[in-house]
Amino acid sequence: MTSTTAPATPAGKAKIRLGDRVFSTTTVVSGALILAILAAVALFLIVQSIPAILAGPGELPNDASNFWVYVWPLVFGTIWAAFLALLMATPLSIGIALFISHYAPRRIAQVLGYIIDLLAAVPSVVFGLWGITTLGPFVAPLYAWLAEHVGWFPLFTGPASGTGKTILTAAIVLAVMVIPIMTAICREVFLQTPRLHEEAALALGATRWEMVKMAVLPFARSGMVSAIMLGLGRALGETLAIAMVLSPAFVVKFAVLQAQSPNTIAANIALQFPEATGISVNALVASGLVLFVVTLLVNMLARAIVNRRKAFSGAN
Repeated sequence: MTSTTAPATPAGKAKIRLGDRVFSTTTVVSGALILAILAAVALFLIVQSIPAILAGPGELPNDASNFWVYVWPLVFGTIWAAFLALLMATPLSIGIALFISHYAPRRIAQVLGYIIDLLAAVPSVVFGLWGITTLGPFVAPLYAWLAEHVGWFPLFTGPASGTGKTILTAAIVLAVMVIPIMTAICREVFLQTPRLHEEAALALGATRWEMVKMAVLPFARSGMVSAIMLGLGRALGETLAIAMVLSPAFVVKFAVLQAQSPNTIAANIALQFPEATGISVNALVASGLVLFVVTLLVNMLARAIVNRRKAFSGAN
């Protein structure tokens, strides 16, 4: 009875298959293409912004003495509107995501999940129309009441806008727009919580809320930060809805009920670019460069926060 042995594999590197080579080349080219596009956009913005940045008094729109005086109200309005939107959207998004993932019955959770995903696909122009035709007139009486009774508080200083076209209305529209994105991400992160962590908390006698507080929220902290930053990125770059809802002005003020509200960079570009000529075009492009830098800094901050929490995972 003879025994057969398999032939020994030749020493050296394994043969690279054609599919592996194509996949590797595609991924490298795709990554390089993204970097090249980003560098090309940054280079275009920088080159086109130089005339506006170097412009002297009287050359820029709104009789600004220099570019930074021109762009500062727009930067303030962009950050202020996004901050107000996140202030309203963050607790709602986390609450909705927790309800879907840990409290709602399965059928209701599935229906709510579909609704959230569908809401994320609604075009921004629809939100703008809703804000200007429905939300603005609806909240105008509330703004008048707040200005009359709580006007001593700086945010609610009057006179209140009679049309409801204020920075607060724009922030509410932005909050509604970013809630689906933030909720979807938080929901998926909450569902990734290790089952053993949840069962251990319940076995120790914790209530469902205590289990969520001790096991789910600490595990999902980095994911929630990512969701907030993605929502912030959407709020910073939103254009059409803000342009439709705001009554913009080049002002810097924290009052949220007055008719003249700080404008945002994206909305100002959309409103002014069709009629801009000469140095005004360069000023708009330069303001776009500022928005580009602000968004980049926000993403870098989000990455730093997420990396600090990377060590916490289901394995430990």
